[in-house]
Amino acid sequence: MDEAPSGHGEARGRGGPRPPGRADPPAPVREGCTAAVVADRFDRLTWRDTYEQSAALRELADELGARHDCAADLLADAFLAAYQARPRLRERTEMALSRMLNHQVIASLMESPDFAELHRETAGDPYAAALAVLAQATALRRLLDGTRDAQERAERADRAQNAASEAHRTQDAVQDAAQALGAATPGIRAATRVAGARSAEAVREEAALMRAWGVGSGELERMPFDRRARLAERLRTSRLAAWAELIGRFRQMADGERARKVEHTSGELIGVTLGDDLSRVVPSELVNLGLPALRAVFAARYAAGQLMLYDSEGEQTTGRGAVIACVDTSHSMYVEGPGGVTREAWAKACALALLDQARHGGRDFVGILFAAADKLQIFRFPADEAADIDRVVDFAETFLGGGTSYQRPLSAALELLAEEYDDAARTRGDIVLLTDDECDVTEEWMRDWNDARHRLGFRVFGLAVGAPPAAEAGSALDALCDNLRAVEDFTDVHAAADLFRVI
Repeated sequence: MDEAPSGHGEARGRGGPRPPGRADPPAPVREGCTAAVVADRFDRLTWRDTYEQSAALRELADELGARHDCAADLLADAFLAAYQARPRLRERTEMALSRMLNHQVIASLMESPDFAELHRETAGDPYAAALAVLAQATALRRLLDGTRDAQERAERADRAQNAASEAHRTQDAVQDAAQALGAATPGIRAATRVAGARSAEAVREEAALMRAWGVGSGELERMPFDRRARLAERLRTSRLAAWAELIGRFRQMADGERARKVEHTSGELIGVTLGDDLSRVVPSELVNLGLPALRAVFAARYAAGQLMLYDSEGEQTTGRGAVIACVDTSHSMYVEGPGGVTREAWAKACALALLDQARHGGRDFVGILFAAADKLQIFRFPADEAADIDRVVDFAETFLGGGTSYQRPLSAALELLAEEYDDAARTRGDIVLLTDDECDVTEEWMRDWNDARHRLGFRVFGLAVGAPPAAEAGSALDALCDNLRAVEDFTDVHAAADLFRVI
């Protein structure tokens, strides 16, 4: 196909220009438009651009166009109905008879129960509108094949009207076409209900998939069409697709925990105490500042350390250095737990939520994937750079296999924190170690580790994923971590909830 079908036939009226001040008369039926959806040139350009960028749309147009002359216009109408903010159908009297079937199809589609939900996702988004059209392909294919007779009668009537050689034959052809289209109406309604439901489901699932992976609507709109299509295909077809729901729940939980933070404090809010920390003053105390007669009382209470403050307990204050997630990808991380969720899936979903956490705090994030001592891969996401979604997916998708070594990934984490300290004098980084194994470290390495912790001031959080013994007192993991817990239910994202209040 050399040129994208525009989906917009132009009126073929005869005669000179209209007199000033007079509106154009309605287009006669025999010279009617071939586009059911009213659109301006910008909408038509959007359709053409999208068509040129989508190989799938072009293939569908070629397939349907080989059997149905109306197919190209129908696809354009379906796209514009999904894309326009307020799609409007052309009056039936303005339509060419050969495209009356398209008009019925689009009218029925827009009246279908799922169209409103579909339209919320597709309006103004050419990619989503194209996805909606492609999701309707099977239903449209069957509809066009099932209404072939009605369409052929309408095309014959259109040709007869254009020729207009014998009025009675023309009238007979028009009536015959109208009867055929009327008989096809119930089938059209049934088919468009199916098409609307399928397209709404496809668009909804892809939107949810993108949101789960942290791809915002603004980023999607800026993403080139072909890259967005490749990303969606990658997320749909790889093993990562099964993780989307878990990742989404982790991100939702982390958002909630961030909202629970008390500014400049950490841990759980447990009540009210007395002191002079202005960052934790309760609102009732601040009211006194707004009343001139009570300002002296506020000042006296402040000087005496008797202001009412929010009281909290828990971990030390939020870190400032890099957030480093060391994720075990040894063979045993393939083990499934409740709900079929693997240890790897839980650990990677937690790590991706930590990536979000770091970005919200303006901190660098580093993902270190490890297994045996000779297997290590590092993914760096600086705070001052946008997190490339393809790189994020690479991090989540990579699995090294083999045994488990703590020393190699933790040494790599130390090097990164030391580099950050030397370059920016930044301390108080956070290391989160997610593993399902227990392994020893040498005494010499442990001495160096403790020296580095004292110098760099970082914290270590441990998550024993599906391995309760590794979290027991006296284990190597216990010796390495400031805070350690075991995770046994991989459907539960709240096992790590407190991390997102203190990291």
